Amino acid sequence: VQLQASGGGLVQAGGSLTLSCAASGRTFSTYYMGWFRQAPGKEREFVAAIRWTGGATYYADSVKGRFTISRDNAKNTLYLQMNSLKPEDTAVYYCAARLNSGSAYSGYGYWGQGTLVTVSS
Repeated sequence: VQLQASGGGLVQAGGSLTLSCAASGRTFSTYYMGWFRQAPGKEREFVAAIRWTGGATYYADSVKGRFTISRDNAKNTLYLQMNSLKPEDTAVYYCAARLNSGSAYSGYGYWGQGTLVTVSS
């Protein structure tokens, strides 16, 4: 599975941004797709995930109510709608795919290249 993330940029606090992740290859085998982020000097952390079939969603507490993950199966594209952005949301955001069942929060084997989101105060 190949993943290509896009949509990052600079936004003011309180603003919105939508990330996209185009998937290609063995997408029919995908079980979960997710978004992770890594802020400067910090470890990568889980943000949100979605079951590719069925659409069940999972969120980190820090983004619940502000971020929405969705997918377009026909376009093999994953989205992350981010609202009410805060400076602490500043990070490189990565999309990822997991081909087998299990935890939606870890164990992803396929990663995109990352897209930078900067939230100014």
